[in-house]
Amino acid sequence: MSPLPERDPTLLRSHQWFGKDDLRSFGHRSRLKGMGFDDIDYQGRPIVAILNTWSELNTCHSHFRNRADEVRRGILQSGGFPVEVPVMSLGEMMMKPTTMLYRNLLAMEVEEVLRCHPIDAAVLMGGCDKTVPAMIMGAISADIPSIFMPAGPMLRARWKDQTLGSGSDAWKYWDQRLAGNLCDRDWNQIENCIASSAGTCMTMGTASTMACVAEAMGWTLPGAATIPAVVAEHSRLAVATGRRAVEMAWENFRPSNFMTTQSIDNGLTTSLAIGGSTNAIVHLIAIAGRMEHELTLQRFDELSRTTPVIGDLRPSGRFLMQDFFEAGGLSALLVRIEELLHLNAKTVSGRTLGEQIAGAEVINDEVIRPRDNPVAPAGGVCLLRGNLAPNGCVIKSIAASKKLMHHRGKAVVFEDYPDMKARINDDALEVDENSVLLLRSAGPLGAPGFPEWGMLPIPKKLLRAGVTDMVRLSDARMSGTSYGTCVLHISPESAAGGPLSLVQTGDDIEINLPERTIHWHVDDAEIERRRAISPKPPALAERGYLKLFANHVTQADQGCDFDFLTGRSPGQDPAIH
Repeated sequence: MSPLPERDPTLLRSHQWFGKDDLRSFGHRSRLKGMGFDDIDYQGRPIVAILNTWSELNTCHSHFRNRADEVRRGILQSGGFPVEVPVMSLGEMMMKPTTMLYRNLLAMEVEEVLRCHPIDAAVLMGGCDKTVPAMIMGAISADIPSIFMPAGPMLRARWKDQTLGSGSDAWKYWDQRLAGNLCDRDWNQIENCIASSAGTCMTMGTASTMACVAEAMGWTLPGAATIPAVVAEHSRLAVATGRRAVEMAWENFRPSNFMTTQSIDNGLTTSLAIGGSTNAIVHLIAIAGRMEHELTLQRFDELSRTTPVIGDLRPSGRFLMQDFFEAGGLSALLVRIEELLHLNAKTVSGRTLGEQIAGAEVINDEVIRPRDNPVAPAGGVCLLRGNLAPNGCVIKSIAASKKLMHHRGKAVVFEDYPDMKARINDDALEVDENSVLLLRSAGPLGAPGFPEWGMLPIPKKLLRAGVTDMVRLSDARMSGTSYGTCVLHISPESAAGGPLSLVQTGDDIEINLPERTIHWHVDDAEIERRRAISPKPPALAERGYLKLFANHVTQADQGCDFDFLTGRSPGQDPAIH
């Protein structure tokens, strides 16, 4: 066994705080001792921050108190000095109007926390939807050694003889209740059991999509993305992640050492192959922007045309995340599409992606399909363009109804979310199964925050008539656990003066997924007439973070990051002062 390389503590970033014989270092050391630490605890050791997004209002992270202690154990095992630093928790189920409003705030906090403190490496603990991209975005910009520790999905749930999937089944059974097919007692029983444990949604929603994307991009240890939150293997992952963070500190192995445009392509290809959430598109564009790489919707569409969907996972397929884990996990799926991946891309493990997945075995061909028996041969997500979406829009075609993939119908327009809630179930609403439901004022500026309102509910009177899907358009996002023929992320959004703001009830709208088009059947002269008399949108915010958001957030096709946050942190590292 070869000896370990010489390790010089004076090269650690934290040495600038604690290693010098000067008054400022004296102050830093004395305050550590005021917390009960002694010289042996930190001298000559890498300081590894545990950035923990635990909160009692974030159900996905309710086990993170214990996991942080296990990460700490791994850091201590490898000779590091662990420090836990709480950062903002974005609990998808509890925050209004949407956690997406605060993704950039958490990204800013992660960047500043890493840069301003005596931190040599960091373990990023996240999992609930927006925590994953936010922490990765901030870590890229700070460019300090960082490794991601995903929360993991909750266990599968059962109600009577039914296997439940969080999110997607909630909507399914709610529709049944509205249609009069489900009693209050059954509805309450489902409520009591659908969230079966700590962890993220057990379907391939945004949380699991982004965890898989993070692993494919090289941010986690092998297999991390699919391990259920409450099994013993997840505890062992936490310890191993802590150990690896110490090694990364000694190696000064930073995001800029492994994150490349090839890493982004690997994440994108993975999100398509697992039938992942459309939210990954917005997040990957923002992540690429932190690397000063322009990722376009066109690139998504190019890869969508050649990437088969082989993960048979809800809401697009049949199985849950626990089944995916038991079938071999992400590494096994990646082996089946390895010719579509950049296998030489580096990962935080110190190995290439190809080395990391080598030897992975598919245990269940039903869950992880062979290439000759895919869920869909290509096109899990499609980009549409046309006069209603000059900068593009997206649809999760794998979750759409085949009969609606080429459809023309008359628009039923809702001005905003309250208008939709007030009128959608009114029996007097003029709507039929061929109508196109349209919601505006739901984008980054209009809502504000770009909430998951894109799966517009089907009117109750149509549910009672047996209608299960309709074409729905909006400048909103859609939960990764949602399904249906929903066109999303229409850009520019209505609040930014996009064509969506000018559509009137009764206008004909046509979508054509095979042709990748969306067309608003109104002539240019009429569009310009409407634009000329259209009122200016109201001011979006007067103060605080909302004002900052309104003044600087970019549109959906640009990732919805703040325009001043692209790229890495400029200037000198404060550690040198």
